Amino acid sequence: MNLATTYLGMRLPHPLVVGAGPLTDDLDTAKELEDQGAAAVVLRSMFEEEIAGEQMESFFNTESHNESSAEATSYEPDPESAFGPDEYLEHLRRVKEALGIPVMASLNGSSAGGWTSYARLLEQAGADAVELHLYHAASDASRSAAEVEHQMIQVVRDVKKELQVPVAVKLSPLFTAFGHFAAQLDAAGADGLVLFTRFHKADIDVHELEVTRTMALSDSSDLQLRLRGIAALAGRVKTSLAATGGVHTALDVIKATMAGAHVTQVVSALLRHGPRHLRVVRSELETWMEENEWDSLDQMRGNMSFGRIPDPAAYERANFRMMLR
Repeated sequence: MNLATTYLGMRLPHPLVVGAGPLTDDLDTAKELEDQGAAAVVLRSMFEEEIAGEQMESFFNTESHNESSAEATSYEPDPESAFGPDEYLEHLRRVKEALGIPVMASLNGSSAGGWTSYARLLEQAGADAVELHLYHAASDASRSAAEVEHQMIQVVRDVKKELQVPVAVKLSPLFTAFGHFAAQLDAAGADGLVLFTRFHKADIDVHELEVTRTMALSDSSDLQLRLRGIAALAGRVKTSLAATGGVHTALDVIKATMAGAHVTQVVSALLRHGPRHLRVVRSELETWMEENEWDSLDQMRGNMSFGRIPDPAAYERANFRMMLR
């Protein structure tokens, strides 16, 4: 039974990748994830705003005391503990040294210079690939969709020029013409597309007059949106495709592969069941493939994608019309 796949140019023994999240914050847990069969891991995102905030806090703490007395430098904050990137980069180095599987870093930038400079640091720290978490809140009514997309495409171009390691792009589903935008990212040099970011849920406390935010663990129903996005791109872009959000069972992996995914990122299922769940899903995947006479995942990849449909737009419209009858 051949579960092997290729993602971002890396040959992996199977498609079960640990996605960005808290699981890899602890080195021992990261080792256990590898022991339980993870094909690769993605570290939690590094946010540029948090880095800049810590740097400014350190600067003001230092500068505000430097002139207070001749001995002021004796109680300056320790720069090693004040700068955000240092801890993240050191953890990345330690995880990379401890694990024998690919270790990818995730970056959520907010400025052109931040995306490139921090991406370089991640590569220098040993990341086998960098996942750019492109996020736009869409709360600025003065900026058009075209402007936002152009900026994101330029970010990918700029980062690709700076790095030697593969670059994946994690996207939200909230784009007007998603397929066209994905094709532009592909043309800009993205090595992989990760679909999709999960958003927190916002509500209003009408008594306290506060906005409340929650982020619940996903379940398999969340996979449906990812299947549609991947099926729309499979065979139409050169880049690798990853499904993230809603991957909990072997059948979820099968569905994502049939849609066209090269890997499936798992987070919520591992938070709920623990690292050993990776071994369970892999075993069930092998059993299902044997029972249904599939020799490899490559055989089924994309067999349910839009690329198998002569006119996908007409197909989707016909289904939409029939569902509303």
